[in-house]
Amino acid sequence: MSLARNITLHLPKRLEIGAGAVAKVGPWAGETQRVFVLATPHTASFVERLGLNGHVTVFDDIPGEPDIACFEAAMAAARAARPDLVVGLGGGSVMDLAKLVAALWDGAQTLADVAGPNKVAGRRTPLAQVATTAGTGSEAGIRALITDPGVGNKIAVESPHLLADLAVLDPELTFSVPPAVTAATGIDAMAHCVEAFTNKNAHPVIDGFARMGIALVGRYLARAVRDGSDTEAREGMMLASFYGGICLGPVNTAAGHALAYPLGTLLHLPHGLANAIIFPHVLAFNESAVPEKTAEVATALGLSGAALLPAAHGFCADLGVEMRLSAHGAARDQLPRFASDAHAIRRLMDNNPRDMSAEDVLAIYHAAY
Repeated sequence: MSLARNITLHLPKRLEIGAGAVAKVGPWAGETQRVFVLATPHTASFVERLGLNGHVTVFDDIPGEPDIACFEAAMAAARAARPDLVVGLGGGSVMDLAKLVAALWDGAQTLADVAGPNKVAGRRTPLAQVATTAGTGSEAGIRALITDPGVGNKIAVESPHLLADLAVLDPELTFSVPPAVTAATGIDAMAHCVEAFTNKNAHPVIDGFARMGIALVGRYLARAVRDGSDTEAREGMMLASFYGGICLGPVNTAAGHALAYPLGTLLHLPHGLANAIIFPHVLAFNESAVPEKTAEVATALGLSGAALLPAAHGFCADLGVEMRLSAHGAARDQLPRFASDAHAIRRLMDNNPRDMSAEDVLAIYHAAY
């Protein structure tokens, strides 16, 4: 093991894991007077299960890919509520928005001021993150992404001040997630682990989390898709997602996520689905650069002994994911725009273990079409 490169790990101050863990939020919050909960119309139905005291304000007008207008609306609602505690109750988009609201509502910094690494001033309302999907691992991390529709890209904010004071992984909150969404978000969790594991900046400590996450996906994702109330499988996937979130901190993702982002910003695909469609193509593209690690991934997912691209594609398709971009409304004449946007996301593309030209990116989109 070579530990030549310094890394910094940021983890939530407290983590509650297990069936019924959502009930721990109320006792942890105590007699907090004003609570601002960010949710979706669906996850807002879980608010009572938090067991919160005091006055609770719920903001649930959050789309699958929150943009600047959504962020500004959430900030206005938070400033009206003046919360003592912010709670993110949902998937990655909700939790990302909760991070930014907790960090910024009571200050003068704008989203433009904090874009990039380590620009958040540091004053922060206490933050609890309650995950209701198993995909992004946002509850574990220090990053938040907001779509900028003007440029068709995502604004990335990174700061330890975005870290949760409390993170909750309660598999019962994921029972109602439909099979297709379970599959797509689960592949997203796996992609976080795989892209960090095969990254130019891979690190042995993060490799350990990545290996655990990939193994959990191989063991539990198909079970969770088949039976949404399988508590063991749901909890295994929440842990896989959490480990993937840890991987995003010191190492981050690479070309896979760069290619997925335009599918969210321009085609408006959910983030997990976009990653699922792209995953097998980038895994196969990178195989020659990281053959041993790619073989580990294939073994963990039960893909050994077969040609990698069709095997990985089949892994995703067998979970019920529609893998053709054309079936999701993409037109062939959009593919060059997707490719130029993806290739320009250098903060991720430069992490990829194999250099990917603009032509390579376009070829992957055509293969996925």
